Amino acid sequence: MNKMQVCVTGANGFIGRCLIDALSQQGHSIRVLTRRSVCLFPDGVQVVMGDLTSPDCPLDQFLEGCEVVFHCAGEIRDVGAMHLLHVNGTQWLLQAVLNKSAQTGKKIHWVQLSSVGAYGSPSGPAITDRIVTEDTPPQPVGEYEITKTRADDLVIQASERGSMTYSIVRPSNVFGAKMTNQSLFKMIAMIDRRMFFYIGKSGASVNYVHVDNVVEGLISCGTQLAAIGKVYNLSDHCTLEHFVGVIALNLGRAAPQLRIPETIARLAAMTLGRLPGFPLTQSRVDALVNRSIYPISRIQDELGYRYVISMEDGLRELVDAYKQKLLHGDLQ
Repeated sequence: MNKMQVCVTGANGFIGRCLIDALSQQGHSIRVLTRRSVCLFPDGVQVVMGDLTSPDCPLDQFLEGCEVVFHCAGEIRDVGAMHLLHVNGTQWLLQAVLNKSAQTGKKIHWVQLSSVGAYGSPSGPAITDRIVTEDTPPQPVGEYEITKTRADDLVIQASERGSMTYSIVRPSNVFGAKMTNQSLFKMIAMIDRRMFFYIGKSGASVNYVHVDNVVEGLISCGTQLAAIGKVYNLSDHCTLEHFVGVIALNLGRAAPQLRIPETIARLAAMTLGRLPGFPLTQSRVDALVNRSIYPISRIQDELGYRYVISMEDGLRELVDAYKQKLLHGDLQ
């Protein structure tokens, strides 16, 4: 693999940090854009201080000598800041990339970290069987999904000017031992305490993908010509029963058996869902009865992509992290 000058936004995020580690191990020259004054990156990583949401961000410095941009910056908590980062920030960075390419006469390749949230929810009930491919029309719902999808469109439009190329990677729910989102750890805790129960009929879909597999997909898109101009979904899939069973096995617990009707669960979520600590909301019920699947045959066929860690091994790692959090009182 040829060594490249890569530039990474969102390098302090969960996925970004793992991407930096992998790129560093492969010997690439890495430059990151960050707002943090203290960063613990591998040796040799160049740090440019700047805020992508500010028009004064030193993007020309950030992009000096750049061959590939990995745009991993994302806002998942502050709804009010999502448009500013995902749309405005992406526009400013795109313009800087186009300007740099015009100056040097060399195209820069852009790898966009997006989300399968671009495809939205089933048009019918959540229990509707649904196969979602890269050809499924985007129908995002929610500010995060809408603004991330708008950013994808901006990238595609910018590439039409001929000064840059792109690849877009859309992962499903990303997990790993260092994840900041606590939802899976809370689910593990429910299973550990024998409080977990299924909702509705069996066979609901779980669509998670380990962070190492996402990083593998991003780097594949950044290094292979076949990825130019392509959108790729990234996910791993199993039934909810298998997913929960693997967690229970690694906890040393019996697999849960309790199952309640969906109508009762939705009624409880509707009447009690806003109470602090109540485990059911309508969105959680949707997640527990969801039957959507995101095949990854396109990236497998076109880029030779393969998982570097299985769902089962990833869950084993996650349960080990849960046990450590429990030991040190770090569970939220």
